[in-house]
Amino acid sequence: MEIVHLTGIEGARQAKGTVVVIDVLRSFTVSAYALAGGAKECLLVPTVAQARALQARISGSLLCAEEDALPVEGIPISNSPTQIKAAALTGRVLIQRSSAGTTVMAAVESAVEIYAASLVVARATANACLATRPRVLTLIASADHPEDHACARYIEGLLHGDPPDIDQLLQPLRDSERYARAISGKWPGFPSSDLELSLATDRFDFAMPVTRHAEYQRLTASAPPT
Repeated sequence: MEIVHLTGIEGARQAKGTVVVIDVLRSFTVSAYALAGGAKECLLVPTVAQARALQARISGSLLCAEEDALPVEGIPISNSPTQIKAAALTGRVLIQRSSAGTTVMAAVESAVEIYAASLVVARATANACLATRPRVLTLIASADHPEDHACARYIEGLLHGDPPDIDQLLQPLRDSERYARAISGKWPGFPSSDLELSLATDRFDFAMPVTRHAEYQRLTASAPPT
């Protein structure tokens, strides 16, 4: 298996084969907690306007959005797994917009299969990829952040049967000003508890395959390979 590492929107445009788009803090962590909490599916869109329009058409849907890592006026749930865990999600559709994850996902131009991933579903994602044995696997860090690159390296290690020390891979994140800001609890729409929830490696045993629609990307949970 050829494994390719790319980053951001430009990386998404170059992706090929089976594609895994990674957003640890926090878009695809939110997706995982939503699905684990009973959400029917997550619909991913690149703009807030699209998210609002979609919510207006889907009865009972819930909207989760941020812009530049900050809450959006009029949308009570930001890109926060803490807030998603507290929401009533059973049987509902979650509509997501984020500055990195959903935007990068929309930019993928060519793929045999697509998965959304984060640390909480890393092992399940690796297992799903191993089950289909793609010739080429592209791992895309949604943003040039240490946690997305750490997740990509961790998944690569799992695919080779030799997972690296995830705590060591995450140390650059913990040493960053961005982490200090988040852990302080003073970042609007970013509760400090989001960090613990997002870094809970392999918490869930499902992968998150993504299918394309004309207006959005549909994300669901898949059962572990047998």
